[in-house]
Amino acid sequence: MQAMIPFPNLSPEIFTISVAGFEFALRWYAMAYIVGILIAWRLAVMAVRTAPLWPDKKSPMDARQVEDLITWIILGVVLGGRLGYVLFYQPAYYLAHPAEILQIWTGGMAFHGGLLGVIVAAWIFAHRHGIAKLQMADLVAHAVAPGLLLGRLANFINAELWGRATDLPWGVAFPGRAAQDCGQAIGTLCARHPSQLYEALLEGLLLGGVILWMVYRRSAFHKPGQILGVFLAGYGFARFLVEFARQPDAQFVEIGNPLGLAYHINGIGVTMGQTLSVPMIALGLYFLLRRPTLQTKTSSQ
Repeated sequence: MQAMIPFPNLSPEIFTISVAGFEFALRWYAMAYIVGILIAWRLAVMAVRTAPLWPDKKSPMDARQVEDLITWIILGVVLGGRLGYVLFYQPAYYLAHPAEILQIWTGGMAFHGGLLGVIVAAWIFAHRHGIAKLQMADLVAHAVAPGLLLGRLANFINAELWGRATDLPWGVAFPGRAAQDCGQAIGTLCARHPSQLYEALLEGLLLGGVILWMVYRRSAFHKPGQILGVFLAGYGFARFLVEFARQPDAQFVEIGNPLGLAYHINGIGVTMGQTLSVPMIALGLYFLLRRPTLQTKTSSQ
């Protein structure tokens, strides 16, 4: 008999309130976003208030500017994440149903799109306020991992984005017809990789721990672009690895391509998640290997 872990009795909703016939629910995924943003805000404020972390003991921005930046980042995450999902994962569907593009409450967000949204929002903010862009990018990058950790834990609670079928003893029997459709014998359960937890550990806990150690123990902010490089390369590499265990989006799975590879030749190729992670790894390595130069608030980089 195959060993597996039954999915715990978890609800996607923390609580539900009924008001005048309408039900309002607070979901774990929404809470992950809220708490992740609050943690990122406090980490960023703490960093800009700790002068020795920065070259010449001078932070690129103050606490008030951090608060303003958070608003821009929230917009970048939501708009970029949604548009990224639309363009990277289901362009044909949304081309046929354009009215659904902004219906974010129906689900469908992409991390890589959210990252691009944050980059655009932060670049505009830095340009408008004359802030050194690489130093601000380091500041933002060092505060992201806790939100990734919480988001992936919320994915697990929601029983979504599960992994491929596995016979490993820590495989989880996720609920739902789609999760249980592994081609197994009728009446038996299907165990899948808890890929959400793999990502939580790699992208959130491990990467976040390394980055905080570099900032507070290795003075990494003194080399503009270093933390940005570690985050981009670290996340990209972690996501690339987890994609081997993660179940691909249904629209990529078809006869002759059971692994759901986005680009392949005779069954050998990469998933969409891996495809989008390669540029992240390359850009991260660029920032890590480049010769660092100190930016000032008048820098145009």
